[in-house]
Amino acid sequence: MARESESGLPIQPVYGPQALSGPDGWDAAERLGEPGGYPFTRGVYPTMYTGRPWTMRQYAGFGTAVESNARYRELIAHGTTGLSVAFDLPTQMGYDSDAPLAHGEVGKVGVAVDSIDDMRVLFDGIPLDQVSTSMTINAPAAVLLLLYQLVAEEQGVAAGRLTGTIQNDVLKEYIARGTYIFPPKPSLRLIADIFRYCKAEIPKWNTISISGYHMAEAGASPVQEIAFTLADGIEYVRTAVAAGMAVDDFAPRLSFFFVARTTLLEEVAKFRAARRIWARVMREEFGARDPKSMMLRFHTQTAGVQLTAQQPEVNLVRVAVQGLAAVLGGTQSLHTNSFDEAIALPTATSARLALRTQQVLAYETDVTATVDPFAGSYAMEKMTDDVETATLELMARVEDLGGAEAAIEHGFQKNEIERNAYRIAQETDSGERVVVGVNRFTLDQEEPYEPLRVDPAIEAQQAERLARLRAERDGDAVGSALAGLREAAEGTANVLHPMKEALRARATVGEVCDALRGVWGVYVPSDTF
Repeated sequence: MARESESGLPIQPVYGPQALSGPDGWDAAERLGEPGGYPFTRGVYPTMYTGRPWTMRQYAGFGTAVESNARYRELIAHGTTGLSVAFDLPTQMGYDSDAPLAHGEVGKVGVAVDSIDDMRVLFDGIPLDQVSTSMTINAPAAVLLLLYQLVAEEQGVAAGRLTGTIQNDVLKEYIARGTYIFPPKPSLRLIADIFRYCKAEIPKWNTISISGYHMAEAGASPVQEIAFTLADGIEYVRTAVAAGMAVDDFAPRLSFFFVARTTLLEEVAKFRAARRIWARVMREEFGARDPKSMMLRFHTQTAGVQLTAQQPEVNLVRVAVQGLAAVLGGTQSLHTNSFDEAIALPTATSARLALRTQQVLAYETDVTATVDPFAGSYAMEKMTDDVETATLELMARVEDLGGAEAAIEHGFQKNEIERNAYRIAQETDSGERVVVGVNRFTLDQEEPYEPLRVDPAIEAQQAERLARLRAERDGDAVGSALAGLREAAEGTANVLHPMKEALRARATVGEVCDALRGVWGVYVPSDTF
């Protein structure tokens, strides 16, 4: 009997050549292309991993900058080739650690960064011209990027040598995650300012990582994940073009961020379909001519939502399968979750095991020996076509509502994701969807596990650092710089230039964000949907 995929698409017991017919009449050769060539179904580079493996990132950050710096040094020593920074919730929301709203959350889900002082400690002893750094930060992304640039300048590293990514994808915050600050329109204006700034100042930096990962963690199916993510990408491109930028001036620095689930076949099909759709959109809708503008380059993180607190050691197997799906799908970089993340922040041992999982895939298997190993598989090509067709249909529904921003105001994406999440919960509760160790193959008594715990004294320590900073700095210089930032926000000038000067003067993250809040306001979601 035929099964269904996570997106509700049919999985046939047997596939043959008759199954392959393109969603819009393409023949197989055009649908597939060659590796590194349009429409990039088979990967964005001709040699993919046969030349070198993907970038092995480990998402880390907790407590203070000192503690996180120690973890980064350890990861680099064990072979990590790219850092991925997790910030705590107050930093993500643009609040200082001593703000009333930050109470109880300082250092809990990431590192607390309040000023250039913290950023300096965070990357102490780490040569920023030799590592690629990804920062999971959205609404205040410009602030953290400029702090990173200022620290690099202190190291003597020119901005043109910096490589990395800021997530900077605020639209998905309104859909699935909630760490927004400003309303959508000024948020999009800020993103366009970042595009312009980085083109001139930090040309190798990936200015946005358009993210489906958090939608998937909220319950989106694979089709929903890429449909809504690509729709957000289209909105960002339209914003930049409307601001007067030529598409080939900024599109090569766009990147994406997806999840990898345990449903390996559909995940590989998802990645291949996403590349194909994006290539066509960029060439046909936006007139891109640079092949790099048409490439969907993406980072992958294994599915945290599929990890279980019950029998957590089983998560090691899940992560290995998820990581394999990402590699077979052609990811450019990968973070593998630690097996204990359903319980608490990962320990040093579990983080090392997660990295070793990637290293086994890269160096002990043969998946790096050939490009796009699944190409030509009847099952894979049909599943890729099916995912593409369903994705295009869902993207058309977003367009009918006026595009991603308008659809967000209607609550469309959020409602669709919540419906799918409810379906998954029902299937799990009924036992129709098997979760090993949770609703089948359970233990009468779980083995004890000692998680990593964050010291609650960190909040007081950060408050002391902030008090010392405010006493030592030139208050008049900070006030003048923040006034310049507010003036830019009220007009049309690029806000990143006065923002950088305010941060150089040791303005805090919260003070900079408060200056923008005072001009742009804060987003309050509608309760009408």
